[in-house]
Amino acid sequence: MVLTLKDVTKSFGERVILDHINLTIEQKDRIGLIGVNGAGKTTLLNLIAEHTDFDQGDIFIEKGVQIGYLRQNTGLDRDGSIYGEMLKVFAPLKETEEKLRELERRIALCGHDSEEYAELTEEYGKLSAYFEAKDGYHIDVKIKMVLTGMGFADKSYSTNIATLSGGEKTRLALAQLLLEEPDLLILDEPTNHLDFRTLLWLEDYLSEYKGALLVVSHDRYFLDKMVQKVWEVAQQRVYTYNGNYTKYKQLKAERIAREKKEYEQQQNKIASMMEYAEKNIVRASTSNSAKSRLHQIANMEILEAPQEYEKTPKFSFTFDRASGRDVLFADDVVLRVGREQKKLCGPVSLEVKRGEKIALIGRNGIGKSTMLKTLLGLNPESSGDITWGKGVTTSFYEQENQNLNFENTVLEELWERFPNLPEFKVRSVLGQMLITGENVYKKINVISGGERARLSFAIMVSEHSNTLLFDEPTNHLDLASKEALEKALREFEGTLIFVSHDRYFLNTIPTKIMDMTEDGIQIYDGGFDYYLEKTRLSSAQAAEKQETTQKKSGGQGYYRSKQQRALEAKRRSRIVQLEKLMEACDRETQQLEQEIADPQLAADYTLLAEKCARLEEIKGEADHYMEEWLGLQED
Repeated sequence: MVLTLKDVTKSFGERVILDHINLTIEQKDRIGLIGVNGAGKTTLLNLIAEHTDFDQGDIFIEKGVQIGYLRQNTGLDRDGSIYGEMLKVFAPLKETEEKLRELERRIALCGHDSEEYAELTEEYGKLSAYFEAKDGYHIDVKIKMVLTGMGFADKSYSTNIATLSGGEKTRLALAQLLLEEPDLLILDEPTNHLDFRTLLWLEDYLSEYKGALLVVSHDRYFLDKMVQKVWEVAQQRVYTYNGNYTKYKQLKAERIAREKKEYEQQQNKIASMMEYAEKNIVRASTSNSAKSRLHQIANMEILEAPQEYEKTPKFSFTFDRASGRDVLFADDVVLRVGREQKKLCGPVSLEVKRGEKIALIGRNGIGKSTMLKTLLGLNPESSGDITWGKGVTTSFYEQENQNLNFENTVLEELWERFPNLPEFKVRSVLGQMLITGENVYKKINVISGGERARLSFAIMVSEHSNTLLFDEPTNHLDLASKEALEKALREFEGTLIFVSHDRYFLNTIPTKIMDMTEDGIQIYDGGFDYYLEKTRLSSAQAAEKQETTQKKSGGQGYYRSKQQRALEAKRRSRIVQLEKLMEACDRETQQLEQEIADPQLAADYTLLAEKCARLEEIKGEADHYMEEWLGLQED
């Protein structure tokens, strides 16, 4: 057991956030924490991490348990370097290492038969055992491995943190927390600012994490893959479901159906008892029986009506007239941006047919958003031939909502675009997007990002276009709203072209995925899982494919392939050799540690010193082998 919350209640003023919460976190637990904005997720995390007080109840934390909490505000030292900040995690071990070096110096200066020598070697043995148990000899390897996995392979480790972007600082804070290896790792939206490659690395790393994991995330793909239990914060309670996110949805629907049935049965029973009491209370022969029923009702624990659904926007994308079969032709499109005409991607050629749902993916900065704008003629720097088909009407969702007039009120923005609609109809459309009451009179420059997103959706719904283009449509939506949008887009009979980092969205919506690179695009017929399956070819398979192609071409191509094959064989052979060498180092290290710990060896100071020196030497060799092994694996 890591910690337990028993009957914990937390309020802010008169508002109760969490009411009599009972929860337990066990070792190795993998828990996803979800709930609508404002439900109390952050409050619960702060309670668990002991950052805030609570009104009543108890929180029991197992003795010695270390809790690590990744906040949205990283707390990194702005004046430090990337490597220096990571090294802070190992400050106690680095101090121990300095003590070991000092002890080695002192041991070398005193006589083997002296009392000081015996004391120093005994202290050295204890410190060395501690240093080894904490894996102190692999500090540099650990740091390099985690920094590489978190996307800092191309950054100098001496880079000042103040020069990093917000996303890079978040990734660096997460890397630091992973190196700390706390018993309970609490992550608040860890997948933000991560590209697909880093996400996959993080998921693999966390799958092997030794401690417990509690994560807040809107990334349903991440929740499906990583968690084995879901906590949902709703109506001042925390509901627990065993399973991943997909299982949670099923179990929640079953719970609501069960509670609804129990509520209706109780209400029917109460109504029947009340009817009996009202009819029989005045009769002498049945008065006591009627009073008994009233007494039963008074002492009955009345069930609350289950709240079936959180309020979500009502998306309904329709169009008046279908487009022709051919929606879009793009030929030799080269994506460029800025005055310097910087090339991002291309040349790209593609065809889009009616009813296709196409997702554009690729590394950050490759030009996915630029591609959408180029297709719509909104990026004059790009070149190429773009032709929209007969009868095509388009609507565009821009992720930063820059196509809105920020000086307008919400009502004005929609009404100016559709002046023939009566006010009640305009307000009705906004109401479907949960923008109601006085909020419709707020200026766009003061409303939240989520409200701007919903206003943009309201415009698209009202345009009734048969071809929709979206740039990161799920960024400002909660889980329930994302699912409502997905349902509407699955039911949409027109054509979709969209950019998204939401892997769950990418898995359920597209009929095709277009992976953008500097040289063009690669098309995959299917969702994100299919894309992963096809792109996770081993280096051996890729090399074999290249070799086969070059053999067919003959001549110089075959000679280059043969060279590459020889280099690859040499690399693999060295990897196997290094793994055997590391195993041998581990065996010798264990043997030496057992011998050094033997009380009988303490009397033979010379032999003890020799074994300690050999232990240092073998650990240095192991570090060298590990670094070479990591480099070859990266190659």
